Amino acid sequence: MLFLWKDQSTLGYTVGLYFCVCVCLLTFRCSSVCFVQEVRSKGKVCANVFCGAGRECALTEKGEPSCLCIEQCKPHKRPVCGSNGKTYHNHCELHRDACLTGLKVQVAYDGHCEGKCVFVCYLTDRNELRSRVIEWLQSEVEPDGWFSKGSNFSDVLLKYFQNYDNGDAQLDSTEFLKFIQHNETAINVTSPYAEEENNRLLRSLCVDALIELSDENADWKLSFDEFLNCLRPGYNPPERKCALEDETYEDGAETQMECNRCVCACGNWVCTAVICDGSNKFPALDEMEGNDQEMSEEEWTRRVAQLNKHQETTEKMKMATKEV
Repeated sequence: MLFLWKDQSTLGYTVGLYFCVCVCLLTFRCSSVCFVQEVRSKGKVCANVFCGAGRECALTEKGEPSCLCIEQCKPHKRPVCGSNGKTYHNHCELHRDACLTGLKVQVAYDGHCEGKCVFVCYLTDRNELRSRVIEWLQSEVEPDGWFSKGSNFSDVLLKYFQNYDNGDAQLDSTEFLKFIQHNETAINVTSPYAEEENNRLLRSLCVDALIELSDENADWKLSFDEFLNCLRPGYNPPERKCALEDETYEDGAETQMECNRCVCACGNWVCTAVICDGSNKFPALDEMEGNDQEMSEEEWTRRVAQLNKHQETTEKMKMATKEV
């Protein structure tokens, strides 16, 4: 029950909630015990609190206002290059990172940072694609009628699974991508770091990221149960971090491995594939444009594996510590 009463000390109105609990006695008579809880609106408390860039007003356990690092930025895609040489999705992400790391980071210029870019599917890209697919599937759910049986979310998903499965009762990345492309609205996920023609590659990378979410046996194929778990509306996908030298890095963090630039994307390090000259530094931009040599598949795999192997070792050590 929502109740309003006048507070004489402030000459205002305070909103309170009465929670009534009916306690049944042995005599089958009920008595009500009501508890009143005053609800303080975050908007009201934070109305006159101004926080710096990358921060937002939040309530402490005592209900007092405090400026904390922004929990989540809006998914606006207007890339900027930070003074630390890192590309951010937008100004908010830059200031949020500066707040979280405690470092002073300024906008160097609009657009992604110059140099060799790593084309990846970030957590925001993966989650956006997943949300759109779920929204599309939920729109096809039909309740039971008077004379007809409806279809629930699982029924709708099973229909598409059977339509795009090649007969082995599993969906691989190619079949999953065809399923995604069934609906134009769902696949309208683009990256600010890519030209329009490369957005198909982005969707393909994000499909791999979605498969990885629920691929329990790591065969890069999803059974129907795995497929259902991947797209279950109530499932909250984990946001894995990348590990390197006993440190963990947020999604989008960048590091250098010899002359190659690596970026953390969906819990994995993804690196450029340039043969280094041994200087262990990034070559100048004009040199990179003129002297690039693509690594062989074996060389590229070996370099990236060094990062991910270290990450796996770190995660296993953490799990072993928790078990102890």
